Amino acid sequence: MSGLAGYRGEALALLEEAGLSVGDLIKVETSDASFEGYLMPRYELADPLHIVIKLKNGYNVGISVKKIRSIVKLAEGEKPKYTPPPPPKLNTNLPKVLILGTGGTIASRIDYRTGAVHPALTAEDLHASVPEISEVAQVDAEVLFSIFSENLRAEHWCKIAEHIHTSLQKGYSGVVVTHGTDTMGYTAAALSFALRGVPIPVVLVGAQRSSDRPSSDAATNLLAATLVASKAPFSGVYVAMHAGLSDDVIAIHHGASVRKNHTSRRDAFQSINRKPVAYVKDGVIQQIDPNLPPRRAPQHDFKPAARFEERVALLKFHPNFDPTIIDYLVDKGFRGLVLEGTGLGHVGHYCYNPIKRAVDKGVLVGMSSQCIWGRVRMTVYDTGRDLLNMGVLPLDTLFPEVALVKMMWVLGNTDTLEEAKKLMLTDLVGEFTQRLHAEEQRGF
Repeated sequence: MSGLAGYRGEALALLEEAGLSVGDLIKVETSDASFEGYLMPRYELADPLHIVIKLKNGYNVGISVKKIRSIVKLAEGEKPKYTPPPPPKLNTNLPKVLILGTGGTIASRIDYRTGAVHPALTAEDLHASVPEISEVAQVDAEVLFSIFSENLRAEHWCKIAEHIHTSLQKGYSGVVVTHGTDTMGYTAAALSFALRGVPIPVVLVGAQRSSDRPSSDAATNLLAATLVASKAPFSGVYVAMHAGLSDDVIAIHHGASVRKNHTSRRDAFQSINRKPVAYVKDGVIQQIDPNLPPRRAPQHDFKPAARFEERVALLKFHPNFDPTIIDYLVDKGFRGLVLEGTGLGHVGHYCYNPIKRAVDKGVLVGMSSQCIWGRVRMTVYDTGRDLLNMGVLPLDTLFPEVALVKMMWVLGNTDTLEEAKKLMLTDLVGEFTQRLHAEEQRGF
């Protein structure tokens, strides 16, 4: 049964009777047609009434077991193997860049025996699979983690920041962090604050499609990220991902102003309330934002502030929101709450008492908006003014994910509530947008 991953019920019984395993070359005769191809695995929750084969033209076809008249094995299947090419030779005249692997789709490939995507490629594999990066920089590769990004926590942010700090002392001109896209925006914001003042570019990069797929965006994203890390004239934390659906332009987003806004498109990431700071096209960096911090020589005395308070929660207000959730978190000892309010920064009046109780107990309560673009303005309507009078802090243009990460960082690096409030409203790494242009407010 182990050779028939994902099959069950009638489909499993049919395949077992024929003595087949996933990967075998088979011929299937149905009441309608004849098919020849390789037996593919099914996903765990797939129905029990179909088998799937990969045709010679590369397409998969599902066949109902009710229509199958005969099924025979033409050849034994071999388990697909992945052997990366040898890494290219390093050019010692080029700047040194560290590729730091943490996992995700960019460091993943399909296991065609199970149909699953696994974090199987190492950072060295990426280097070897994209030899063009050796024309841009001397690349060293390390694997710090090999996990999907939904499993990353604040403790991982700290380890990444500390590892980057160590790499500065080894003379790297820049660092590329390969990362799963689902929470890459959170990590980019976390590193922006933890590495405030970093003298080199730190570029997070991911892929929407795994490295072994013909449509993968991993290679082009990685190449652009390496180019920025090695040669960009600016420093700080950034995200490199496709600017559109084609391969010709990669957008470089500010690390504390970027969000994943699509589940699967190559251009899933967008800068919020601002434009990308730069683009990479045809191997050239086009800097758009002239106010980025300049690149400096790696400083041995640079110290990261990689401390995050984990007792901070992000609460999305919605109709029928249960305000006792706020009481629960306060009673559990949470030190900070980010409210994701409606519009300009509002919640229902039935939330007032728990919010007031939280503020009175010394919990830092901030207000962001569930609108993606624009800024919080709590002086326009009575609800906003009521919340201001309770002590809720308006978080201006910080969208919820960045507001959460910043509050975690602020509470991890301050001793008093007043100091924390002051830092929350201070533009530390360019996370606030001073002026919103019309097209930026609409998200274009």
